Amino acid sequence: MLSYIGKSSHLAPSLKGSTQAVANGLKNIVPGVKVVAAEGALPTVALPLTSYSMGKLCPTGPVRAKAGLAVSSQVRYAHTDIQVPDFSAYRRDEVKDSRHKSAESASSRRSFTYMVVGGGTVAGIYSAKTLVTQFVSSMSASADVLALAKIEISLADVPEGKSVTFKWRGKPLFVRHRTDEEIATEAAVDVASLRDPEHDNARCVNPKFLVVIGVCTHLGCVPIADAGDFGGYYCPCHGSHYDSSGRIRKGPAPLNLEVPQYEFLGDDMLVVG
Repeated sequence: MLSYIGKSSHLAPSLKGSTQAVANGLKNIVPGVKVVAAEGALPTVALPLTSYSMGKLCPTGPVRAKAGLAVSSQVRYAHTDIQVPDFSAYRRDEVKDSRHKSAESASSRRSFTYMVVGGGTVAGIYSAKTLVTQFVSSMSASADVLALAKIEISLADVPEGKSVTFKWRGKPLFVRHRTDEEIATEAAVDVASLRDPEHDNARCVNPKFLVVIGVCTHLGCVPIADAGDFGGYYCPCHGSHYDSSGRIRKGPAPLNLEVPQYEFLGDDMLVVG
């Protein structure tokens, strides 16, 4: 009650009929409460009113009274020119009517949300796939490199007993036309005595021709053909000796010369790659 009295006293000057209040009117309502008026001021009486009754006594016009939110005894003044934001345009039609329960339209609204999320996920996956494809394709071999992926060699250009060097994929390629004596010599080698055991038949599709990459397996030097202690290839950089089958026989090289993938097209054409 005293809270009502204090708030009513604050609003008393603007309430209708407050100037006609008697000085002892409050004593008749709340016994034992003494009203002290300021010097020269008109004595007023604040009645214990509710927010609803005080709102009815407020003057009409550009200023009106509203009850405060969740406080039954509070009165607030608000100007009518204050515009309250309207967010109806952002609300879904199913929830604009306050008389409808949101649970009744939850399934339809949830379906729309799932559709938006699913569409965004598909678009994101497609964008990531396109980005990865472009990135991987940018690292693939260029057209000039692909053009050298295979090389055709005429076997008539390789005389018997000689080794001819070609360029394939930026590396030297040795094609050796072996004699019958070389074939017999390499076939008779004890495989168990080799550092990198490999039979001659496994290295030559056609015994008459040896096809190897001319890069030393030690430090990547280019050996010299028709040289060395075994009549095959010799790397003068560190002294590696290879036989007529391209197998390491002496020196620091750990492996045999690499044999690329190749095939014969008839009796006169060799395709490497």
